[in-house]
Amino acid sequence: MRGLIGRASKVAALCLTLVAFNAFAGQPEAVPGEYIVKLKDNYAVSSVNVMRQELGSFVKSTIPGQNIVVIKRPVFELTDSVVKTLSQNPMVDIVEPNFIYRINKVPNDPMFGQLWGMQNTGQKDSEAKVGVAGVDIGATQAWDIETGSKDVIVAVVDTGINYNHPDLKDNVWTNTAELNGKAGVDDDNNGIIDDIYGASFVDAAKPTGNNLDDHGHGSHCSGTIGARGDDGKGIVGVNWNVRIMGVKFLGADGSGSLEGALAAIDYATKMGAKVISNSWGGGGYSETLKQAIQRSNDAGAIFVAAAGNESNNNDTNPTYPASYDVPNVLSVAAIDNRGQIASFSNYGAKTVHVAAPGVNIYSSITGSNYDSWSGTSMATPHVSGMAALLLAHEPNITGLQIKERIIATSRPLAGIRGKVRAGFVNAYAMLTNTQPQPDPADPANWATVDINVQSAHPYAPKANETYEVRVPGAKQVSVYFQTFDTERDYDKISFYDSTGKLVGTMSGKNDDSFSPVVDGEYVKMVFTSDDSVQRNGFTAVKAAYR
Repeated sequence: MRGLIGRASKVAALCLTLVAFNAFAGQPEAVPGEYIVKLKDNYAVSSVNVMRQELGSFVKSTIPGQNIVVIKRPVFELTDSVVKTLSQNPMVDIVEPNFIYRINKVPNDPMFGQLWGMQNTGQKDSEAKVGVAGVDIGATQAWDIETGSKDVIVAVVDTGINYNHPDLKDNVWTNTAELNGKAGVDDDNNGIIDDIYGASFVDAAKPTGNNLDDHGHGSHCSGTIGARGDDGKGIVGVNWNVRIMGVKFLGADGSGSLEGALAAIDYATKMGAKVISNSWGGGGYSETLKQAIQRSNDAGAIFVAAAGNESNNNDTNPTYPASYDVPNVLSVAAIDNRGQIASFSNYGAKTVHVAAPGVNIYSSITGSNYDSWSGTSMATPHVSGMAALLLAHEPNITGLQIKERIIATSRPLAGIRGKVRAGFVNAYAMLTNTQPQPDPADPANWATVDINVQSAHPYAPKANETYEVRVPGAKQVSVYFQTFDTERDYDKISFYDSTGKLVGTMSGKNDDSFSPVVDGEYVKMVFTSDDSVQRNGFTAVKAAYR
């Protein structure tokens, strides 16, 4: 083996195994300024002084048996610049940051394994649907960095909160002026008597301090945000420690008025909540509601809102309050445990910002009970909880900065491509301010071949048409539809593999989208329609493959 000081040939230099910086675009956590440098096989680790001279870096240590040198560079140098410079050295085979690895902190709450949104190992959900490992918000990785703070107040504007629930009671916000004051007296002069754990605006003309949840919805959302963690009981929220303010304006039947919503949002804002979680919607455009949200924006809060459960495109048919054009509004769609957008979830490539777990979500309800519910209502508190976690970690961050961070660090995911503006939220990436890598399972990242498969425009009633796509040598294929417009649930394409196995279906409005992924080089598509509504049909122009 040649010594370190020898010069490599031009051919050897061309054989360099360069770990491109693109691999580090997500900027995983690493020891500041430190790099692992593996030398080529025809070079040996030599003396520290020689290596310092040849590599132009301070040598921290060596691993001779692996031909590795650990070097230190000034911490202000950009990682891509260091990797590029060292990779040009003819002696260097591989350059990598000295990555930091940690145990993933897992709480001892006995029902944690049922929370696929926090950690998805491929376990079955409450309907026995098998998940896809890794389709979660990255909570266990995030908890290595931050588990929440009692300094953070989250207002859950909803049906109230079950402040007696064993998994919630330790994380319920208390109004100390009222708690320590006289019963029956408005001790803090905010117009509401004995609002110890929040307030109720179900009867907005006569607000009270009785915000106890008589439905379960608000408590379910609260559990996802901040069920006490690592306490050996029940479930765990995104925040192990937090203060949840239950602001009730929805009654036992799950409904409430605009009058109540206005009062509830203003109460949350005035009482200091910097995260306001809103798993509700309906009604038309309201200027007064928009102004109430604007006041929360002016106070520095983030307003997280459910996109809605009508399978609606919010870009063309706005849903409120999620669609208000107020800077601090963050709109949330729902996905299932396989990373597909929920069948009920509203969507919008422009106006729905992110997606979060929202199908078969287990959480706290009334009494001392738990249950599994679905909806964008369940997705929203995952994001509200993340906002609170970031605020605990960076106390001076603003509501707008929280929104921007959550959007910027969201993860690309095939099942929501074209359905939301950014992607699938990730708590670890949010805390580390890094951008997750592209989803390798997303056909948008695969090679493509041109095809031309299309229906009539509009298509015929009672259609039953078969189309075939083949990409020789492919292990997996997905068909790209430039346009796709059928009557939802009634007119659809069914996708089959070469054995005749049904892989999946597509129906509704799905422009700029990929079909379910089919194993093998062959896809059979069967289009069927009824005779009630004939829409514009579909045009497929590419087949993605790998």
